[in-house]
Amino acid sequence: MKKNFASAIAIRCRNLSAGYGSERVLSDVNLDIPQGVFLPFVGPNGAGKTTLLRVFLGLLKPLQGTLKTSFNDAAPGYVPQFKSIDPLFPVTVRAVVTMGLYTRLGWWRRPSKEQRRQVSQVMEELRLAPFAEKNYRELSGGNKQKALIARALVSGAEVFILDEPSSELDEATERDVFHHLISLVRERAKTVLMAHHGIEHPLVREFDQVCWVSQGQAKLCSAAKLAREGGV
Repeated sequence: MKKNFASAIAIRCRNLSAGYGSERVLSDVNLDIPQGVFLPFVGPNGAGKTTLLRVFLGLLKPLQGTLKTSFNDAAPGYVPQFKSIDPLFPVTVRAVVTMGLYTRLGWWRRPSKEQRRQVSQVMEELRLAPFAEKNYRELSGGNKQKALIARALVSGAEVFILDEPSSELDEATERDVFHHLISLVRERAKTVLMAHHGIEHPLVREFDQVCWVSQGQAKLCSAAKLAREGGV
């Protein structure tokens, strides 16, 4: 996937450090992430990918440094790690996906006909339509994950942040999801930031650039070089 580096910046951090309590996970991170790009965050397990994304989302306050984002007043579409979701969520799949609209609607307004159509369209594109009225907790792990991805996609956000969204997906479904996200970048100039576990994953290698997170650092680098050298 060719780079589409616009001049506007989605996220800028300077000398940013982050962690939990007295444990520092990331130190002195300096990044400029343009708007309108699809940027995978890759690196070893426990390196700090989730920590960095949580800082971007405002869910975790930096220990030091500065963070500026282009989405201060508009919540990103967020897909957390699958294991952080309650598997006994007592609602239908359609209801889970529709929840993505409430960042725009608020909880008390009903979705319009057009918004309901958008929900149905995204479910169709992610092959969730046959499960629309099923209880979310009855789905397979892969379909639960797709429902959470669909929920983010219908939000209308300008920025999407996904934390290992393909962890429960089979290869074909993972490719479908990747291509849907790529279309958001190419056709609608959205920004997609995605943590992924595989440095040498064939889908990750389609990108010109990734953010490599390792040993307390995060830096933008060539995906091809990273795959050849196994780290930078």
